[in-house]
Amino acid sequence: MTIEEYESNILKLIEWAHAYYVEDNPIATDEEYDRLARACLAYEQENPLLSHPNSPNKRVGGVVLEGFEKAAHLSRMWSQEDVFNTQELEDWINRAKKVNTNLEFMCEPKFDGASLNLIYENGVLKQAITRGDGSVGEDVTNNVKTIHSIPLQIKEKSLIEIRGEIVIRKKDFEKINEDRLKNGEPLFANPRNAASGSLRQLDPSITAQRKLYFNVWGIGQHSLDFKRMSDLMEYIYSLGFVKPPMHIITSTIEGIEELYHKIIASRDNFEMMLDGMVIKVNDIETQDELGYTVKFPRWSCAYKFPAVEKTTKVKQIIQQVGRTGVITPVAVVEPTLIEGSTVERASLHNYDEIERLGLKLNDEVIIIKSGDIIPKITKVFIERRDGSETDIKRPTSCPTCQSEVLDEGTMIKCQNLDCPSRVVNSIIYFASKNCMNIDGLGNKIVELLVKEKKISDILDIYSLKYEDLENLEGFKEKKINNLLNAIENTKGSELHRVINALGIEHIGEVASKQICLEFGLEVVNIEYDSLVALDGIGEQMANSFCEFMRVNQSLVLNLINIINPKVEQRVEASENPFKGKTVVLTGTMSRSRGDIKKELEALGAKVSSSVSKKTDYVIYGEEAGSKYDKAIELKVKAITEEEMKGMLI
Repeated sequence: MTIEEYESNILKLIEWAHAYYVEDNPIATDEEYDRLARACLAYEQENPLLSHPNSPNKRVGGVVLEGFEKAAHLSRMWSQEDVFNTQELEDWINRAKKVNTNLEFMCEPKFDGASLNLIYENGVLKQAITRGDGSVGEDVTNNVKTIHSIPLQIKEKSLIEIRGEIVIRKKDFEKINEDRLKNGEPLFANPRNAASGSLRQLDPSITAQRKLYFNVWGIGQHSLDFKRMSDLMEYIYSLGFVKPPMHIITSTIEGIEELYHKIIASRDNFEMMLDGMVIKVNDIETQDELGYTVKFPRWSCAYKFPAVEKTTKVKQIIQQVGRTGVITPVAVVEPTLIEGSTVERASLHNYDEIERLGLKLNDEVIIIKSGDIIPKITKVFIERRDGSETDIKRPTSCPTCQSEVLDEGTMIKCQNLDCPSRVVNSIIYFASKNCMNIDGLGNKIVELLVKEKKISDILDIYSLKYEDLENLEGFKEKKINNLLNAIENTKGSELHRVINALGIEHIGEVASKQICLEFGLEVVNIEYDSLVALDGIGEQMANSFCEFMRVNQSLVLNLINIINPKVEQRVEASENPFKGKTVVLTGTMSRSRGDIKKELEALGAKVSSSVSKKTDYVIYGEEAGSKYDKAIELKVKAITEEEMKGMLI
């Protein structure tokens, strides 16, 4: 085979693979494809330097991984603000019109899958990263190279992030579950779970078998020069990415609504699952002016599909014990098909909700589900009762450990930190980034360590040894040493971090810091009256804290002894206009509100999240919203960030 013949054959293979995997319309038999692919593979093995970067032979899956490495996005991957009806859509548009009254919108279907970020450099796929927390995800590059709708090479040579959704066709999902059923494997709940699970296979060859599909919806970091989002995306499609169906450019709400209802009417005909429609302001300069909130861009939203309602019957109430010990009732209902998945459980939130609904066992009820929202019961058909219904009683003991519960009315809590139902979740929370930040001790690892009886509570974390881990699946020398070092590095942490990591109900980071500054190591023996006397600590918070310490005093003392935490001393702030004042921050500032909050706290101010008559100052930025309005209504002094700086000169 000559180089010219090889290049020609590769182009033919790419065309055949695209027709089979992307268009789902084969134009060659499997035998023809395999014969040509083998011939090209032989040429590539003999001439590795001449191998085509987009060769389908690179998509079969390579080395099996031990685990996924963390990887940072070049720019943040944001969430979407959700709107659910015309009024919410109008409100979103009106907020955008504060920057530009002459808006144009780009609208397209929102596919329900796993978000993915592709980084191309010099025209070659350099890295593929799952969304993760928006800043850091998992490197799944090896798996992504098996997906035929993702080009391995593009003509754009500049550094660029291309973003989209990994999905799976409904019929392919059904085939996967049929195979899993035959093999005795647990079934995927829905196509989104199947797509996400397939993307995160440690064996790329399994990913290659799953017929995953990439729908591009945006870009991150780039240096392209376009004025309209629609023109920018047309260029992205021209690089080899699939163009979404049923997309429009419109300047009116009527135009948006027309496409929205058109998509709803034909959603069952789409090959992949949808959960709404994405709406973006089309002018890129306006996007930049609108900017971002803490969670999502102000220039884009997801118009979610209306909730689907079904009638079913409540067969049982089970009690779930969460990380903080809160016992949540969950309704077990007759299996009901909603949006492609079978629903067998519905949220009830708490026992007050059961009383509000007037719910009894064997009642017929309406359950609703919308997108990612957990199915919930909205109505009880009391008139359909036939006398077989029975009352649902509030629990007086923990369903797992049988400890006496604390009934606060709305919430019923197990206070025993050693309760088996609390163990896994409490350890996960303790090790999380915002608590003790033990890198490598994530959900799956904690579940494994508890299952293998290596740990049974947060204290056991500090007893782990190399030999406890070396024979566990997936644990190699480097991984074991990294985990043990991460655990050791938590020693000497600030006391308030340790207290916050305990996951005490109603006690977050701010309250933990305040209590530790006031009482130091005496937090373990603190009395209710002393605690409730602190400004900002209410009766519910004080009661929860004291009850927790009473039940878990021995564990907390042992933990403090092991960690030997740093006890912070209260530093008296010098006199300034904000010392002793209650301040609320709202709107977009020149710096992050977190940085301004720390600065004010160092000045002796108390930074609150809500405006009341006790508030001394509301410091506001752009898009200040309801907190600013509340300040004006209550005649609380409202100042800008610049005015705040001026007061400190």
